[in-house]
Amino acid sequence: MSRIKHTEGFTIDHPIEILFPLFSAEGEKLWVPGWDYENIMGSKDLHEDYIFLTKTHDHASTEAIWLVKRYEPESHLVQFYKVEPGDKIGIIEVKCSRLEENLTQVTVSYEYIGLSPKGNKFVEGFTSSEYEEFIGEWKNLLISYFESKC
Repeated sequence: MSRIKHTEGFTIDHPIEILFPLFSAEGEKLWVPGWDYENIMGSKDLHEDYIFLTKTHDHASTEAIWLVKRYEPESHLVQFYKVEPGDKIGIIEVKCSRLEENLTQVTVSYEYIGLSPKGNKFVEGFTSSEYEEFIGEWKNLLISYFESKC
């Protein structure tokens, strides 16, 4: 079993109250091209133990089952388990911190655990530079989203 964890962050010039809700299954539809999910809970309100499905997104090579592990909106923290059966498990954490009224620090961690030779191969090739580029794209997509709203 292979395991790896990367953490990256960025700042963005928007209030935490507007930014944090974008890191949910429904919120990501607003700013991530091609993002969609299958809502199996009947509600769009995120909460702990909320479950949704995706086809291929965020390093997925198979369909993924997402479970909300922790959801603490008062402290602007959300964690997900992302299970790709027979392949790998991801633990994703997004933490937003208020720096100023209109300036937010976003810190994102992705931890992957391989469940098979295919999953282990992914984990072993998941480099810090690749991850840095991936999270840099998040910042660019969010900036584009906010610019399109002006």
